[in-house]
Amino acid sequence: MPFAHFGMTVFKARVSAKATKISLPALTHASRRHWRAVHPLSTWFGFPVNSHVVKLGVILFQLGGPDSLENIRPFLYNLFCDPDIIDFPGARIARQPLARLIASTRAKHVEHHYAKIGGCSPILENTMRQASALEAELRNYLDARVTFAMRYWHPFTEEAIHQMEQHAPGDLVLLPLYPQYSRTTTGSSLNEWGRRFHPTGWSPRVHVIERFYEDGAYLSAVVEAVSRSMARFEDPRDLDVIFSAHSIPVSMVEHGDPYQQEVERTVELVWQRGGWAARRHLCYQSKVGSSKWLGPSMHETVRRLAAENRKHLLVVPISFVSDHVETLYEIDIEHRAQALSLGIEDYQMTPGLNDSVTFIQALAGLVRRRVAVAAPGGSTG
Repeated sequence: MPFAHFGMTVFKARVSAKATKISLPALTHASRRHWRAVHPLSTWFGFPVNSHVVKLGVILFQLGGPDSLENIRPFLYNLFCDPDIIDFPGARIARQPLARLIASTRAKHVEHHYAKIGGCSPILENTMRQASALEAELRNYLDARVTFAMRYWHPFTEEAIHQMEQHAPGDLVLLPLYPQYSRTTTGSSLNEWGRRFHPTGWSPRVHVIERFYEDGAYLSAVVEAVSRSMARFEDPRDLDVIFSAHSIPVSMVEHGDPYQQEVERTVELVWQRGGWAARRHLCYQSKVGSSKWLGPSMHETVRRLAAENRKHLLVVPISFVSDHVETLYEIDIEHRAQALSLGIEDYQMTPGLNDSVTFIQALAGLVRRRVAVAAPGGSTG
């Protein structure tokens, strides 16, 4: 989605492959400050960096989740009120009544799910840890502040904007925590940013990271997590690895949403890097409503593998970077019970990347490169 719709520009360029990489020595805090004072900024990262970047802000965008059982219904109402989720002729009039109906019905269904994982969504705590770890990583090099905006529950986008205004960075990176782009996730978060952000006294240069599924460091973090999970199995040649992604309506893909293509490419790249001897599969989960969504579903995939007498399954969430109800309940509880009831003997799930060191370093690399290629004044070159 062109971010110029929001009245801002993003400079896109390739980082020079000729940049000499000089790593920051292992120094004391005082000597590190002296080292930075006498070394050009462009040597810190190993690629050209614009010296105009004095203060950096990063806003992470995530779905959000209810912080109590009582807040499941308002969370779902916000979700289904999103025009990037519910959109059809006449939706402007019907969206709110429909959202109330869906939220009321679905809240009863999913309350049990949240109760089973502690009575609330862990996505807030996980995102807080990611933001804290990313800020600590970036502050090795810059005066950086990292906060986050949840799309459908607190803290909302306007809360993140208010918090970032206190830091008033000259450069601001918007980083949705969705590896693959979809109108329903990254698109929705950036649309909400465009509605809520109104430059007044603070008018930063804004840089957007819309997707990162092809980023080498991100892929390495996924491979590392999958390999760690595979170590639990005796023979990887007798293992079926199921990559599971959140489904979206087929109609969205037919109208140009690149999500399915990017999910499939992510799986290919991870598999190539992993070089595992196991068998791989891709499925989609969390369908809502009666319209046609991307498939095959997780239920169908588990049933098929059980019918083929497969006994060892590893499920890898491939469109989620943080554990939440759709990993902790749907995959790890609901589908585990299904698999065991069908004769699967060993069923495991790879945890979300959450705040793993490798993943946080991948995010930091994405941010540094995005700022490094930004032209002074925010021009597009």
